[in-house]
Amino acid sequence: MQTFIKALISLAIIIACAKIGKRFPTLGGLIATMPLTSLLVLLWLWSESPGDYQLMEEYTRGVLWGIIPTVLFFVAAFFLFRRQFSLPLVLTASFGVWLVGAAVHQYFLR
Repeated sequence: MQTFIKALISLAIIIACAKIGKRFPTLGGLIATMPLTSLLVLLWLWSESPGDYQLMEEYTRGVLWGIIPTVLFFVAAFFLFRRQFSLPLVLTASFGVWLVGAAVHQYFLR
C-alpha cells in the first residue's frame, strides 16, 4: 500500500509539471530541473531506512555527480532540437550521451 501511495504522489507531481510545461514551457523546464524526483527518492529512502546516514550520503553523492550526465543529455537534446531533428533521433542521441556519462559516473563512484 505504501508503494502505491508513493506512486500516486509521484504521478500527480509529474502530471502537474507537464501541465505547467505545456502552458509555460520555460517555467516547465525550470520545474523539471528542480530536484523533485531526487527529493522524492530521498524521502522514500529515508522513510524506509530512517537514520541511515551512510545510505543518504551515498545517495546524495550519486545525485550530485549524476547532474553531469543529465546536463550532457539536455545539451545534446537542445542542439539537436535546434537543428529540428526528429524526436526519436533526439532521444536516441541524448540517451546515448547520457549512457556514456552514466557509465563514467558509475566507474568513478563505485
